[in-house]
Parts: sequence; structure tokens; C-alpha cells
Amino acid sequence: MCGIVGYVGHRPALDVVLDGLRRLEYRGYDSAGVALLDGAGGLAVERAAGALSNLEKRIAEDDGQRFAGTSGMGHTRWATHGAPTDRNAHPHRDAAGRVAVVHNGIIENFAALRAELEAAGVEMASETDSETAAHLVAAAFAEGETAGDLTASVCAVARRLEGAFTLVVTHADRPDEIVAARRSSPLVVGVGEGEHFVASDVAAFIEHTRDAVELGQDQVVTISRDGYRVSDFTGVEVAAKPFTVDWDLSAAEKGGHDYFMLKEIEEQPEALENTLRGHFTGGSVVLDERRLTDQDLRDIDKVFVVACGTAYHSGLLAKYAIEHWCRIPVEVELASEFRYRDPVLGRDTLVVAISQSGETADTLEAVRHARTQRARVLAICNTNGAQIPRESDAVLYTHAGPEIGVAATKTFLAQIAANYLVGLALAQARGTKYSDEVAREFHELAGMPEAVRRTLSTVDQVRELGRDMAGSKAVLFLGRHVGYPVALEGALKLKELAYMHAEGFAAGELKHGPIALIEEGLPVVVVMPSPEGRALLHAKLVSNIREIQARGARTIVIAEEGDEAVRPFADELVEVPSVPTLLQPLVSTIPLQVLAAEIARARGFDVDKPRNLAKSVTVE
Repeated sequence: MCGIVGYVGHRPALDVVLDGLRRLEYRGYDSAGVALLDGAGGLAVERAAGALSNLEKRIAEDDGQRFAGTSGMGHTRWATHGAPTDRNAHPHRDAAGRVAVVHNGIIENFAALRAELEAAGVEMASETDSETAAHLVAAAFAEGETAGDLTASVCAVARRLEGAFTLVVTHADRPDEIVAARRSSPLVVGVGEGEHFVASDVAAFIEHTRDAVELGQDQVVTISRDGYRVSDFTGVEVAAKPFTVDWDLSAAEKGGHDYFMLKEIEEQPEALENTLRGHFTGGSVVLDERRLTDQDLRDIDKVFVVACGTAYHSGLLAKYAIEHWCRIPVEVELASEFRYRDPVLGRDTLVVAISQSGETADTLEAVRHARTQRARVLAICNTNGAQIPRESDAVLYTHAGPEIGVAATKTFLAQIAANYLVGLALAQARGTKYSDEVAREFHELAGMPEAVRRTLSTVDQVRELGRDMAGSKAVLFLGRHVGYPVALEGALKLKELAYMHAEGFAAGELKHGPIALIEEGLPVVVVMPSPEGRALLHAKLVSNIREIQARGARTIVIAEEGDEAVRPFADELVEVPSVPTLLQPLVSTIPLQVLAAEIARARGFDVDKPRNLAKSVTVE
């Protein structure tokens, strides 16, 4: 959710911070603010509710002298405590205006801390939990064992806080340093020449450096122009883990497209290629990080897949592949429900956690619950150095590159491919597939980027269809077998982007209730199975189409090239390449992404920034 940027260096800090916040807008926010050390012993702060442009207008009204320093920080807020107003926007300051704090996450014990501060005579200026941290740091810096030491003061306060948080703190008495602390909320350090950064995402500083440092759980970092120092919350220095970002600024730009999402839809062949690259060597499927032995994998007798939203739909597809290839039961769970129903877990259970950001709060808590039950955890993630991979026994990175559009597209296809790699790795270790069979399945998967390119070259028909459907009140999506999760994903995309009522159903359930929704002219999108690979299901779905057509529905059918059996029953036929059954979602999903985007555009909505949504959900 919230975007954070901190900078100490030789450039005008205001330019660096605002540029960074622009690159983090995709995370979702409802207010923005900056705090900069002005070089004259003061702390200049400006805040504004609404779009970042509102903040920029206010800053432009200033004579420029207030924001002339080379050290500062900025924040885009997603409201949790208190309405999205100027008063509640970050940064927050102490009573003297010497300390400024920005915060991502939720301080769960803020009510007790606030009561303590108010009893001591502190008057709170906002409704937020975040402001308590500013007053606590100011008090710790003013007196006691940590007096005059900003890092020690932040450590002392961090030890008192409960919940998930990233705090970034600056003090007018320490103009050449910024201190940041994290617990279960994203934060990364950027390392430059004579300058250093902290941010909630590397996109904030990728224009200036691709060298970064992972910040671990319950760690604090102090950055200055000349370096950085990482410690735990007790102040003990710890070794940092550097890494290099494997994409550059151009990957975070629109590249001539009207929206990031449209660019990212077109990047899906490359995202698949990058996800698969390097994962089949020496005749075997390999993971990026693995702290599990082959015997550990052979001992697995049940798999849980936990995820949220689009990642959950990719997990539903993982079930088909893993059960088919490995012959072990798989349950797919919404991460937000997983730990609360007390699932049966043990050493022989593998929990596959799927999260684009690697910081999704519900999924992270599901991982932690699984580990307390001694289950093995394998993470599928798109973000190097994120918390979920760090707390897992094995990791497979999707390497899809930055995804700026809030609605997931290329990361969904990359997750499907990664799920299938996990299935092949399990089958390989367990001996349920011979090495030549694993190789065949992998090479079929490796051929999918070209099939995706073919699909993308034929979507003009879908764009026209989307413009035509923009006035519809609702759309239903039907599928069977691997087409069912695709139907769910198609409905989700339409809800996210076009704010329309959309539902995905298993087509066999139609007659058990949903057929009552069919009325004259209602668009129904049908994801057809292969007439060869799933002939029985194909025949049944044709029957479903005839049932809804008889009741006046408008049928939009996604079918394999050459599927003549369904053509007479499709009001609109969208053809995709013929591929193996388990791989069909990699091509059948694409028309649904394009359809949702085009309907949203025709309805006048911002495709990249759907209302009320954030890219990374870091609170439960």
C-alpha cells in the first residue's frame, strides 16, 4: 500500500522524493506529503489529500527556499486510521516540529501509546496511529539513554510498537541522516555514489541506482551521504544482504502506451520467458533458492496453496497440475482464511505461498502459521528480497519485472508458469514422472511465450468487442476444468477495472442456480476446453451454451483455433492457439485481460489505478 521514499545525498532532495513518489503511485494512495531538511536548521513539511498533483501544486506556490535541502522523505498514504485528509496525511511531526515520521502499516497498540502521550500532556494533531511514533521518537531523542542518538531512539521506539510497520524518521538536529525501521512491511535500501535511498519499492530509486540492500525483519537502517548501517532493534549491527535489480528505468515507464497495464499485457511473452529461464538445467527442474532436500520433497503427502486475489486463481491452476503430475492431494486456500480455520499441517505438508510483492499481509501470516506447525513452505514471488521468500524453505522467483498496473496481468501468467515448475520439481523428486517426461512437459511450457505472442497479435477483435460491451450492466463468465479459474480471473479483472457486476462460475453449476441470472442480451463469456484434449467436457459446455442462448444470452466464446463444433453457438467467437490442456490458461486469459481493459477505457476509467485498490496489500 503506502509508498515511502527517503533520500540523503548531493541532489535536490525534493526532486528525488517527488520522482520516487510518482513511481510509487501504482501502490494506491489517497494523500501525499514530504518532509525535507532545509539546510538552515529547519524541517519543511507539506501535505495534501488526494492526488500527488495536489501536493505538487502546493509546493509550487512556495518560493522554493523551504525545500532547497539535499535530505528528505516523502509518503503516499492509504488511509487506515483516520480519514484521507490534509490533517491525517504524512509526514507527522512532534510538537516542536523537529521530528518527522512517515509510516506504512498499522501500529496495533497505538491506542495505549496515544493515551500515554496524552496523559503526559502531548496534544495530538491527527487521528492516525502513525503520529504516536513521531512523539515517541522525539521524547527518546530528548532525554534518557538514547538522548541525542537518532538511531538508538528509533530502535527504542520500534521495540515498543506492535503490529506491522515501516517507519522512516528524520530530525532537524541530524540533517545528514535518515533512520528507517521495518517489521513485516516492505523496505529496501538503495546504494549510490555519494547518496543513499530507502523506499518501499526499488522502483522509487531505479533511475539513480540498481544496487540495493535487503532489510530483514525487525531491523533498522541509518543512511547518510557516505554509507549505511544496519542493526537489529536492540542496536546490534547485522550484516546486510546486497543485490542488484535485474531491470532498469525503461521497464518502469509506459513505453508509448496509454497505460502501464496495456504495456504489461504485451510484455507477457517476455515475462514467461524470464520466469522459465534457468529453471531446467542438467535434465532437471531447479528452483531459485532451496533449503529442502529431495527426501524432504519425497516425504510430502499433502500440498496447500495459499494466496489472495489473482494469485489465488493461479493457485487453483496449480492444483490441476500438481495433482495430475504428482498424485498427491492439493488444497487451495484464500490466505486470509487459512490460519483462522486451524488447518491440519505437519512436517509432511508443503505450503506453497504465492504473492507478487512477497509482502502480502494475509499470505505472510499464513506462512508464519504454517511454520509454527512445522510445515515446509515454498514461496512464489516477483520481488527479490521480500519478506515471504525470506521466511520460506524454498523460493521460485517469477522474474516478470515491475508491474505498475494495479490489476495483475503479466504476473498472473508468470505465476501459472512458476506453479507448473513447482509441480514438475515435485514430480521429479517423488519419481512420479521419469526425467524424459519432465523434460517433455518443460519444453511444452517453454513453447508458450510464442503461443502468447500469437494470441496478442489477434486481440483487435476483442478490443472492438469491449467497446461494444461497455454499456452492459453485468457479465457472466463460465469455464470447466482449467477454464474455471480463468473464468474467475476474467470476472475479477472486469470488477477491478470497469466496476461492473461480474461473476465467474463452473459451467456445471449453471443449472444449480446461476441460470436464473440469464436474461435477454446478457453477455456470457465462455472459456471452452479443447475439443480433443477434453472432448467430454467440450460437449457438455456446448450444451451449457445452448441452454443460455435459448434464454436470450449473448455468448462470447473463447475457443481453440479450428473448433468448428462450437462456432454455430457463439455470437462472438474469439480463437486462441491450440495448446496442451494444462497450458490453455496461458492463452485463454489474454482476451479476458484485454476485454476488461477496453471496457474500462470505454467507460472512462483509469485502467492503471482502479478506485479503492492498492497494488500491495500490507495490512490484514
